[in-house]
Amino acid sequence: MRIVTIGDVGVVDDMIHIGDEAMFDEFAAQLRARGATITGVSSTPAETSARYGVEAVPALDFSPATAGDRDGRIERRRRVLAAADGDRSALPASDAAWSAIEAIRASDAFAVAGGGNMASLWPMHVYERATLAELARRAGKPYVVTGQTIGPVLDGDDRALVAELLSGAELVGLRERASFELVRTLGVPESRLTATIDDASFVGLGPGLGVGPSTDAATGAAAAAAPYCAVSLSAHVGAADRTAFAEAVARLLDRVVDETGLEVVFLAHWASLRSDDERGDSLLHRAVIDRMTRPARVEPTTDTAAAARFAREASLHLTSRYHPAVFAVAAGVPTVGIAVDDYTTVKLTGALANFGQSSVVSAEQVLTGSADRIVLDAWGARDAVRTAWEARVGPARTASAAWWDRLAAALRA
Repeated sequence: MRIVTIGDVGVVDDMIHIGDEAMFDEFAAQLRARGATITGVSSTPAETSARYGVEAVPALDFSPATAGDRDGRIERRRRVLAAADGDRSALPASDAAWSAIEAIRASDAFAVAGGGNMASLWPMHVYERATLAELARRAGKPYVVTGQTIGPVLDGDDRALVAELLSGAELVGLRERASFELVRTLGVPESRLTATIDDASFVGLGPGLGVGPSTDAATGAAAAAAPYCAVSLSAHVGAADRTAFAEAVARLLDRVVDETGLEVVFLAHWASLRSDDERGDSLLHRAVIDRMTRPARVEPTTDTAAAARFAREASLHLTSRYHPAVFAVAAGVPTVGIAVDDYTTVKLTGALANFGQSSVVSAEQVLTGSADRIVLDAWGARDAVRTAWEARVGPARTASAAWWDRLAAALRA
């Protein structure tokens, strides 16, 4: 079974987005374990092919540089579909879309891998996924959608395209209750919807029942002796003043060091793979570190496995990024999410709730200092968090395996 799969993958100019790569990584691993061959849709096909050992084709590209504004996206979608229907004049022979069209024709099925990009914040992603799904439908190939956040902002054409895309899927996996409720309003048959955890929750763990904060996910070896507070901040701070936000986080982390004795260690999830090159999230990390009065260090950004292990081995985790929270809570690590807008509030609240945690603070609470108490309370509740995790992780692993089984079966239909 050959599955064409889209996720937001592809390292460009040495910049990696760990969370996006993690969802594709786990999808590919799980479906290959069930007999599938994966062809990825990537912004850098050669890099993705080398990283995961899969075939890869270029993205359809609905970016502003290629498709322009709303009218341009509509026109590009029309042309791509016309080309798939046999109109060789619809697209230039050099257009990368031909590769995706041919890949879907040669496949047995199509999948939209996990992601939080079906929202009007990123209309190019909505158009690309909806167009690929329509290509699959016209070619008579079944398709699934897994591990998604939908919205919370979904308007006009975007709303209609997402409704069409999800309604035609064999299965739709939604990773937060808020997304599930939103999709119900789109008229998607509820029989196709499943509430799931994030697809990358157990990335790299294999068939076991999961690990806690003091065990290496891959080998089972003891983690580093020094306990640490993991920190992963997004470069996006919403409406907050960046300098004020960095100063407030620095004060918060100084207090964490003083009251917990933990070392503070940063790992950027959108960053350069070159350790001497601070870009993306690393810039905000540097701004915070420079304002701290207590020591802190930086863990280099490398790949999905290392980032997941870093989160799972922490004693406490503070993050405004989504996947550090996903990795940490799935391993029983007390975690505090820092939400900077409605979108991050939905995602972080959902990620924590899936494993019985609820410590999500706003950027405003960080700025005013009222987040300090919530962070320290999360640390104080670490034994209770661990106990709650122990009760949830076994059923969660079982449900996750069953979900991958269902996806594989649906794609064979």
